[in-house]
Amino acid sequence: MKIFNILMCFYFIPQIFCQEIKIPASYSNIGYDENGIYYRTDTMRHYADPVKPKYSISGLMGNPLGTNDGITFDFGDFEGTITYGLIPYNQVKHPLPIFRFTKEIVSGKVAVNIKNDFRYPYDFVAWKERAMLTIGYRLTSKTGSIVYDGEVGVTGTGPFKIAPAISEGPFISKVSDQEVTIWFHTTKTVKCTVEVDGKVITEPEAGTSHVFTITSLKSGKKYPYKVIYGDFSQQYEFTTAPKAGDRKPFVFGYCSDSRSATGGGERNIFGANVYVMKKIGALAQQQNVAFMQFTGDMINGYLNNKEEMLLQYTNWKKAVEPFWHYMPYYATMGNHEALGYIFKDKAGSRVAFIDKFPYNTESAEAIFGQAFVNHENGPSGEDGSKYDPDLQNQDFPSYKENVYYYTYGNVAMVVLNSDYWFAPTLSGNVSTGGGLHAYIMDNQLKWLQEVISKLEKVKTIDHIFVTQHTPAFPNGGHSGDDMWYHGNNDKRTYVAGKPVEKGIIERRDEYLDILANQSSKVVAILTGDEHNYNYMKITNEVPIYPENYHHKKLSFKRPIYQVNNGAAGAPYYAQEVLPWSAHTKSFSVENALCLFYVNGKKIEMRVINPDTLNELDYLKLK
Repeated sequence: MKIFNILMCFYFIPQIFCQEIKIPASYSNIGYDENGIYYRTDTMRHYADPVKPKYSISGLMGNPLGTNDGITFDFGDFEGTITYGLIPYNQVKHPLPIFRFTKEIVSGKVAVNIKNDFRYPYDFVAWKERAMLTIGYRLTSKTGSIVYDGEVGVTGTGPFKIAPAISEGPFISKVSDQEVTIWFHTTKTVKCTVEVDGKVITEPEAGTSHVFTITSLKSGKKYPYKVIYGDFSQQYEFTTAPKAGDRKPFVFGYCSDSRSATGGGERNIFGANVYVMKKIGALAQQQNVAFMQFTGDMINGYLNNKEEMLLQYTNWKKAVEPFWHYMPYYATMGNHEALGYIFKDKAGSRVAFIDKFPYNTESAEAIFGQAFVNHENGPSGEDGSKYDPDLQNQDFPSYKENVYYYTYGNVAMVVLNSDYWFAPTLSGNVSTGGGLHAYIMDNQLKWLQEVISKLEKVKTIDHIFVTQHTPAFPNGGHSGDDMWYHGNNDKRTYVAGKPVEKGIIERRDEYLDILANQSSKVVAILTGDEHNYNYMKITNEVPIYPENYHHKKLSFKRPIYQVNNGAAGAPYYAQEVLPWSAHTKSFSVENALCLFYVNGKKIEMRVINPDTLNELDYLKLK
């Protein structure tokens, strides 16, 4: 389609700005006029919904100010209650707010009297002696929904001053046998320091986002670390990965789908099922898990503004924060991580939804990358593929930090994004173009093939797991999409108004061919999307095609497993009857954590309900 160079002054964005951007040539029927971005049909223009965030992280931080007796908050137009208490940093292994008091927020404002509320015997952090404390608070709306958990640092004994607090983290990521990345966010601009094994690293400049890479570490060693921010500090520990070739036993965890559920309370803290994720984190720590892989639908998403998207990501991260201090969590995207332009008809029904642009700053992929720190060894994007309509300009978002791989001991984990450039309405309306749910596009598939080939040659890697949000073989809740679409191979991604060459089932087979026939090491694909647990052993005996399928059919040289665990708190899906149902094992709608016990050439899987601690399943994979 024609590329429109437009001067966009969005009347619906709170901070008015004007900038020249391009409507990506990969879309069709998308335009711009004096009323904004629109999706055009033969008869009319449907304009993108106004961007009106209900909440933002900055607003929920409450602009705290010190007073003679404590602090005051101003939450703007937020109405509800604040529940608060002290956080015992450096006194317990997993410091969380010990909530003690609740007050009503009136016209967005509330005061906390530190002198009175935390007088003897309610002071268990010795704030009077230390002249410093951190208060944790929880905001609950008038309707009873929990919206946000925040922190505020305070110094003095009266009058009080506001000091920096860590609002997210510190988190451990990108752990190898010699390196680790420690990252966190602070409520105020501050220059931070990290101390590890006698090494002291201080940032060159102050900021609110902080990322430290610690190098030259020893493999398989436990390291205490300290994060210093202003007058405050927090201390935890991490363990480096085993040396390559070391086949000592370890455990890793897998799950997905933790968006909010019914039941109230922490089952829905604005977009995330914090209750179940906390239980999963505690179980993982108790099982001495080396790392956690989480593959999509962590939040409700499906938004048109990044402010609420980042808030939902924050709520998810804070659910597992006490455990992420010690062990890495690796995440990628599912369909609920969708962020884009939403177009509706006059009746208010959604007629189109596309990934947001400019891709480098506004897309779902860009905001995911802003929220997390993951490996950056994946492909760049789909630009340069044979479908790229404009080789001179960017037409697709980046794969940075949402497609990658990592290794731990003798295991490699390849992380894919099967909801890349996702257009949620594409399955029923192809006129906009965009990525189809569950479709792995060409450049990503090529990269997968290259990485699998590379790992096949690495003698220290015995086992490969591949994970993407969508099952190759859905079993309950998603028979109408995932890599099946009721057996309709016509479903596929559209670029610049044209369908890509391969349909969803053909692309599924190309993907499976790489894993089963071009690899001897891939053990299983780890999937979610469907809110249940089950597994399948994929062999030539499993019927995987619709009737009258005329394309080439795949033959498996060896079996691999599909382990689906979308049971991390999202509302359950029961089992459906599908061609391969007889080969589907251990189907359960209970919440579940899959634990993989790796011992040299052997792998066992135990599946445990984190709420009740009963074992749901056991399987010897190798």
